[in-house]
Amino acid sequence: MDPHLLAAAAPITSTSGGEALTFWIIAPIAVLGALGMVLAKNAVHGALLLVANLFCVAVCYLLQDAPFLGFVQIVVYTGAIMVLFLFVLMLIGVDSTESLVETLRGQRLAATVLGLGFAGLLVFPLGKVIKGQPAAGVADVNKAGGGNIHAIARLLFTDYVFAFEAVSALLVIAAVGAMILTHRERTGPKPSQRETLRRRIESGAVLTPVPGPGVYARADSADQRPALPGGSNGLVGGAPSELGPGGGAAGGRGDDAGAGDAGDGKAPSGPVPATGPGAAGGAAPVGAGKGSGL
Repeated sequence: MDPHLLAAAAPITSTSGGEALTFWIIAPIAVLGALGMVLAKNAVHGALLLVANLFCVAVCYLLQDAPFLGFVQIVVYTGAIMVLFLFVLMLIGVDSTESLVETLRGQRLAATVLGLGFAGLLVFPLGKVIKGQPAAGVADVNKAGGGNIHAIARLLFTDYVFAFEAVSALLVIAAVGAMILTHRERTGPKPSQRETLRRRIESGAVLTPVPGPGVYARADSADQRPALPGGSNGLVGGAPSELGPGGGAAGGRGDDAGAGDAGDGKAPSGPVPATGPGAAGGAAPVGAGKGSGL
């Protein structure tokens, strides 16, 4: 916190009731969301709890007359980074199994010691700086700095420019490291399109697109019909079959189960599947008699 801005700020003697009430509602939710994020075993649940925590922190910024920080917190962190994080989790899946084997021995003890040391570096110097300083409101600090956005920009690019550049470099290093970790080394050269087609032909795989469900056609061509219920494709000599003279047959010259003109009294040629209750007892198939109309 800048001592010059603190010196220029007027002391605060009271807080509005609505601001205090909102703070005491939002602050516990933020703390519970942070604890839930740390203790959650499911990554998606932890991400959602972190979204709640970030939203509550943004509301606290707005209560302290820092609209720029509040909207950046919502738009950038809650609305962009966390949504991207959730999208990646949904895309690659979530593994609920937890490994209890430590890859590095003593990492929990080292993390605890480093965390306590970092907390001490934050608490003790900050307490030493603000000791004896009067309480200051963000509105007064913003007035002394020319506004919330101007004050943040001046501090960011003048007093803390080294920290800003260091954080930018760390972000670039993190992005490059993520790309390197997710990159997979190829054991051989990438096959060309010609080699891929040759392998598919040699394996006997179907080269054409597979028809949709319910379509029995072996080819997606305009001059061929889908397969009929009897199993044939309605073709005679490589050409599409036509309707019989009676107009009631599916294919007058084909080998379909319903082939033959309607009403001619002739049974269709070729094996015909029997239907009905008496199919097993040798009953006549459907369409074998006169006037079947199939």
